[in-house]
Amino acid sequence: MAAHKDMSNTMTDDAQVVRVARHVTWVGFWINALLGVAKVLAGVFGRSAAMVADGVHSFSDFVSDIIVIVFIGISRRKADERYQYGHGKYETFATMLLSLILAAVAVMFFVDGAEKTWGALHGAEIPSPTYLALGMCVVSIVSKEWLYRYTRRAGERIGSAVVVANAWHHRSDALSSLATMAGVGGAMFLGPHWRVLDPIAAMVVSVFIAIVAVQLGKPAIQELLEVSLPKETVKEMYSVIGTTPGVEAFHRFASRQSGNRMFVDFHIKVSPEITVDRGHGIASDVEHRLRQRFGDGLAANIHVEPYRGQPVGKYNMCE
Repeated sequence: MAAHKDMSNTMTDDAQVVRVARHVTWVGFWINALLGVAKVLAGVFGRSAAMVADGVHSFSDFVSDIIVIVFIGISRRKADERYQYGHGKYETFATMLLSLILAAVAVMFFVDGAEKTWGALHGAEIPSPTYLALGMCVVSIVSKEWLYRYTRRAGERIGSAVVVANAWHHRSDALSSLATMAGVGGAMFLGPHWRVLDPIAAMVVSVFIAIVAVQLGKPAIQELLEVSLPKETVKEMYSVIGTTPGVEAFHRFASRQSGNRMFVDFHIKVSPEITVDRGHGIASDVEHRLRQRFGDGLAANIHVEPYRGQPVGKYNMCE
C-alpha cells in the first residue's frame, strides 16, 4: 500500500480519481448492506455462530466504506496554505484505520469462537447449522470475491492505496465466508461431535483477517512515520540522478511517501564554470527524468552546488 508502485499508467486528474473511488466504494457499500443483513439473519435462523460472526464482519465493511468515501476526497485536495505538502497523508491515515478495524474484528471473532469451542469441549451443546447458513456462505463468497476484484482493479487504475486496501477488506470477507462454509458444512454432515467446527471456523477466519490487517497496517504506519522509500526504488532514483547529463555528483538524498505522492530531497553537484541558468536547467532535467520514471506524483527538491573534484562512488554519489 504505502510501498511504491509505478504510477505512470494511473489517472492523474484528481477529480476523476475521486469520482471513480467514490463510485466503486458506493457499490461495495450497498452490497455490504445487503450481505450483512442477509448473513446475520441466515446465521440466526440457520443456527450458525460462524455465520453471525461473518455477518458482523460484513457490517464492519460499512465503516471502512464510509472512511474511504470521506477520506479519498480530502486526500486529493490541492496543497494550500495550511497543508503545503498536500493532503496525501489523509489517505495513509484512512488505510491505517482500515487495518485497525480489521484487527478489532479479528480479535472479536477469535474470542467468540474460543469461548464456544471451550464450551463444546466441556459438554455444552452446539446446534447443527442448516442449509440456509450453508447457502448464504456460497452467496457471500461469490459476491465478495467479485467485489474484491472490481475494487482492486479500480484502485490500481487510479493509484489509490486506500481503495486497494478496501478491496483487501472485501477479500478478507470472502475468506471468512470460505472458512465459515467449511465449518458449517462439517458441523452439518459429520455428526453431532463435529459441530464444534462451526466456532472453530470463526477462529480460523480471525487469523486470516489479522494477517490482512498487519499487511495493510504496517506500510501505512511506516509512511506516517516517514520511513524512506523502498531500497529498490531508491536505487533506481540514484541511477536516474547519477546518469543525467551535467550531474558530476550528488549527495544528501532523502525520500518519503505521502499518500499517492513521493517526495525526494538531494543536492546535485555541477561544473562551477557553467551559468546559474545552466545549473537550473540540469536540475530541471533531473526532475523531469524522475517524473518520467516514477510518475507526476513525484516532487523533487533539488539543491545545486559546484563540483570541486570530490571522489565519487557508485551511482555518482559523493560524501
